Amino acid sequence: QVQLVESGGGLVQAGGSLRLSCAASGSIFSINVMGWYRQAPGKQRELVATITSGGTTNYADSVKGRFTVSRDNARTTVYLQMTNLKPEDTAVYYCRAESTRSDWGQGTQVTVSS
Repeated sequence: QVQLVESGGGLVQAGGSLRLSCAASGSIFSINVMGWYRQAPGKQRELVATITSGGTTNYADSVKGRFTVSRDNARTTVYLQMTNLKPEDTAVYYCRAESTRSDWGQGTQVTVSS
């Protein structure tokens, strides 16, 4: 099992930036993919970005060119750098680790004011 703790959310004006962090512990050796997802009020949870154990990244079309997913060398922390934020980016952002199972963090709120 993998434990995930997100941090870095907050309130920012449109056009601003935030960096989210996701610290992983537990069976981190078993992780194949880590990703960021988000859920806005009244909407389904959606993929934002993922990064594989080999470093391959994938992004939702809505965030391409604005968000960057990365990780530290120890592969215990994954980051989501968000720039040029828009009000429609407002959501709870969740970290996910995929191994033989999926583990989720508790989420961190990102609010972008217009």
